[in-house]
Amino acid sequence: MSWRDLTINDAERLSLARALDTDRAGAMALTMNEDEFRLFYDRNSRPLWAYLTRISGSREAADDLLQETFYRFLRANVTLENDAHRRHYLFRIATNLVRDGFRQSRTRPSTVEHDVELLAGTDRSADTADQRTDLNRAMAQLKPRERAMLWLAYAQGSSHREIAAVVGVKAESVKPLLFRARRKLAQLLGAER
Repeated sequence: MSWRDLTINDAERLSLARALDTDRAGAMALTMNEDEFRLFYDRNSRPLWAYLTRISGSREAADDLLQETFYRFLRANVTLENDAHRRHYLFRIATNLVRDGFRQSRTRPSTVEHDVELLAGTDRSADTADQRTDLNRAMAQLKPRERAMLWLAYAQGSSHREIAAVVGVKAESVKPLLFRARRKLAQLLGAER
C-alpha cells in the first residue's frame, strides 16, 4: 500500500462509526461529524503516513501507526477548536506512538528509500540517486526526534511552533534542536563521502 492508496473504504467507515458510537464523549469533544472527519482524514492521512514512514522506518509500521493514530484521535476526550489544532494533536499522537514503539523495541528502525525522494527531489539521475542513498543512510542514523523535526521542517514546511506541538518541546527549543539536527545530518553526509 502506498500513501496514494489511502482513502476511507467501507470497512474503515464502519470502524469509525463504531468508534464514534462507543465513545460519544470523545467524539463530541472533537466536535466533528462524520463528513468533517472524512474531509480531515483525506487532508491529513497522506502527510501523516509519509511522516510515520520516515520516523518509523517502515511502510508496514506506518500503515499500522496511521490506523492507531486516527483511532486514538477519535477516542480522545479533548476540545480542539479548529483543524490546525486537530492536525497538531494528530501528529502528536503519531509521534508518541512511534516513540513508545521505539522504546519498546530498543532497535533502530530500518530506512525507507522512497521517502527520501520527498526530501531530495525526484530527479532520477545517477548523482541524485547516490545523494538519496546517502541521505537515506544518514537519516537512519539520527534519533527519531531529530528525524521527525527535520521531516516536519523541510518536507512538511511546519513552523517552529507546529514542530514544538508535535514533538513535545518548547517552541524556543525548536530552533537550536533543528540546528543541531541539521549539523549532525551534515556531518553524517560528509562522513559518507
